[in-house]
Amino acid sequence: MEKLAPAQTGLKGTIKVPGDKSISHRSVMFAAVASGKTVVKNFLPGADCLSTIHCFQQMGVPIERDGTRVVIDGKGWDGLSEPETVLDTGNSGTTTRLMLGLLAGRPFHSVIAGDESIAKRPMQRVTKPLCEMGAHIDGRRGGNFTPLSIRGGALRGIEYQLPVASAQVKSALLLAGLQADGSTIVHEPQPTRDHTERMIRAFGGAVKTEGRTISVRGGAVFHGTEIDVPGDISSAAFFMAAASLVPGSEIVLPDVGLNPTRAGILDVLKQMGADMEVAEMQAPHAPSGGEPKGTLVIRPAVLQGVEIGGGLIPRLIDEIPIIALLATQAEGRTVIKDAAELKVKETNRIDTVVRELKKLGAQIEATADGMIIEGPCRLSGGTVESHGDHRIGMMLAVASLVAKDAVCLDGAEAIAVSYPQFFDDLKSVL
Repeated sequence: MEKLAPAQTGLKGTIKVPGDKSISHRSVMFAAVASGKTVVKNFLPGADCLSTIHCFQQMGVPIERDGTRVVIDGKGWDGLSEPETVLDTGNSGTTTRLMLGLLAGRPFHSVIAGDESIAKRPMQRVTKPLCEMGAHIDGRRGGNFTPLSIRGGALRGIEYQLPVASAQVKSALLLAGLQADGSTIVHEPQPTRDHTERMIRAFGGAVKTEGRTISVRGGAVFHGTEIDVPGDISSAAFFMAAASLVPGSEIVLPDVGLNPTRAGILDVLKQMGADMEVAEMQAPHAPSGGEPKGTLVIRPAVLQGVEIGGGLIPRLIDEIPIIALLATQAEGRTVIKDAAELKVKETNRIDTVVRELKKLGAQIEATADGMIIEGPCRLSGGTVESHGDHRIGMMLAVASLVAKDAVCLDGAEAIAVSYPQFFDDLKSVL
């Protein structure tokens, strides 16, 4: 349990947030099936991304890691060998779902399993279209829950309308389509983060994007490259919120990924009236995986309640817990809707956010697809719990900065999944 005290002064300093989790996962996956050596810099050494590395090592891919530098010696798609034991994806939904797409095209048998949280997360949204492509996948409740058994190979391309806006499902189908006969065409109900498409291009592959339709052809050949992973905007969001809420603060966040399909948190902060600027912007370039990045500067401001929904939600789905905290300190009502996807994250994030913020005295209610928050509300101290969810843990840690009394955070170790040095960085600006 971590005991956290309210901030006594403004938060001041520069924080280089860890590498982007989504991009770190994908850099290893594509490097593993590329021909030649790939060097990944600023890799996120969190538990989730280490699960991805371990899975490929189990399939015979030579991978060496020194801190945030990872070297992968890829031997192409055919360089993967049948794993002798179960592939353990830990707590990582990204590893689990994307690996399903990749393994669906490999002509061998494999089994994927994760922790208790992964065992509760629905997989049929991925396994159903993969089976339509010709993969043989089975598991608990008709292949909806792990452990999942995959016998891949001999895939055929399909045209598929995603029932939900999910970058993980889209990415799994693209990874399968890159190995399939013919074209695979995916239609999205709303645009989702496009890290997979950018990574395909960074490794020398081809992908076509027309509006909300993405297509790839089978027979893709990738070549080793160099990837410099931008800072994770989802991790940066917690310090953006902290600087916005604590009087006298100024936090500088260099080299943060600013992919427009991912940066919805910036739009929301602007709508709320945050004092934030992009001090330096770098255009997409090959070493960053084709990702734009920049330096953010954030200072305190009087925030206003907003309504968030529709196409904005997929661009900030991971930031909703911290947006809910911001809303407790904003003037007026904030409504978050169209976010039912939160129910199938590491926890049911709608219920968990509401339950934990209520413990601190927040005026917040859950709805079927989001939440309603009334602000501003001075938060009290108390004991709260991460429920094993890294983003809930970091949100509650930031809440402690503006609470009247100390906050005791149970399950703080979950934060290491995406931000191992979170508490060190927080102390550095206090």
